[in-house]
Amino acid sequence: MKRTHLPLNALRVYDAAARHLSFTRAADELAVTPAAVGQQIRALEDHLGVVLFRRTSKGLELTPEGGAGLDALREGFLRFEESVAAMQAGQASDRYTIAAPREFYAEWLAPRLATFQAGTPGVVYSIIADESADFTEANLDLAIRLVDGPGELEGIQLADAQRVTVVAKDAREAWIDWPGAALPDGVLPCIKAGSAGQALSSALAGMGKTVLPMSLVEGAIERGELSVIDGPTDSRRSYWLVAPVPQWRSKKVKALVAFLTGD
Repeated sequence: MKRTHLPLNALRVYDAAARHLSFTRAADELAVTPAAVGQQIRALEDHLGVVLFRRTSKGLELTPEGGAGLDALREGFLRFEESVAAMQAGQASDRYTIAAPREFYAEWLAPRLATFQAGTPGVVYSIIADESADFTEANLDLAIRLVDGPGELEGIQLADAQRVTVVAKDAREAWIDWPGAALPDGVLPCIKAGSAGQALSSALAGMGKTVLPMSLVEGAIERGELSVIDGPTDSRRSYWLVAPVPQWRSKKVKALVAFLTGD
């Protein structure tokens, strides 16, 4: 059945005017002018084909038609408020579904999520290793991707776009390639890895040197597992926190993003 178009704003004005029996006090409640209240009431009367209020020597009063539907209208507004509260409760949930590269999760994200969780009891994470997962199909809140920008999504860059050439102690004199390595011209790699994470694992195993995002290898450098032999230099790609625009309105997403970015 086709639903009737309801002038919800005018109905809200009508409810306020009926409670106060005053356009002026209704205007104060709604933060508009009394003239705007009068315009909304006249428009609603035209829409309904009835007179809702009349002026008497004692002031404003409801007509029988105006009072007839008030109880049902207020019940309807209450149901609207309950519906909105239910939707907001879902957005305020402490459950997060995040897609992130395995290696970046281990080296950068996991320690930060642990700190956030310690300060927010009850937080539950669901981590998906496929950072390219579809937001709708995977019901994602956020994704972290190694890209040169957010593309069609809304995004925040998590770290400077820098890269370094690293090597482990006593590693082979060879190069490790991966799709984002951009190795020097003429280099013949000993291994072609499929991702930055595989290249990092190969470097840690002593299979050769490689070029990786600085934010990915900072921990390994600090622990003495890798040494920098060149860089850092500017890079085209960096790790971005991305999501469709509606996700960024969620209270829980705002809270986690603010923590991760230090805002």
